[in-house]
Amino acid sequence: MQTAAVHDQRQHTSSRTRASSPKTATFCRPSPVVAFAAGAEIYAPGDRAGTFYQVEFGAVRVHRLRSDGRRQIIAFHLTGETFGYEADRTHSFFAEAITPTGLRAMSRPANDEASPELLTLALRGVLRAQEHIMMIGRQTAVERIASFLVDMADRQGGLDQFDLPMSRLDIADHLGLTIETVSRVFAKLRSGGFIRLRSTRCVEFKKPDALRSLCA
Repeated sequence: MQTAAVHDQRQHTSSRTRASSPKTATFCRPSPVVAFAAGAEIYAPGDRAGTFYQVEFGAVRVHRLRSDGRRQIIAFHLTGETFGYEADRTHSFFAEAITPTGLRAMSRPANDEASPELLTLALRGVLRAQEHIMMIGRQTAVERIASFLVDMADRQGGLDQFDLPMSRLDIADHLGLTIETVSRVFAKLRSGGFIRLRSTRCVEFKKPDALRSLCA
């Protein structure tokens, strides 16, 4: 894991987009929050596993490199979420900070027995991965991006206005689309009155029910 300094002061986040402060998982002892700069590597394939991470602030992407060199983003993790679960003793994917990010490390129990809380968190991650596979396999580009935006809003407190920490390229690599297609669909949703882009990263739902109806 890349060495990083302890973050002494959490960055300010607007109250309208910030969820409540994450609650530290109870199956582990609290550890200091470690800060990672935007783009910093948290772990890579082959690194020793056994440590889980809780996002205190910022955002993380988990990805792999395909045989043709292209990147496939498996998941994004936001404030309050946990990641790093592995069935084996080494990591299978890359994990990187998308923005300045603070993580709290949690070690695997000494007796190697998973607590009910840990199992719940791990199963939640499996369910999200299964839903993502189903989305990629059966949805159109518009449906994928609509579903993605609704998911991001729900995971940030169900707000109608929220920030996207990831870039359009990240979204494309996550949804199995090209960046041109992502930009074109964002423009289509905006011109159709479904969303308003207050900035490159700030999205506002103008027709939330209609947008959700696109998530076939």
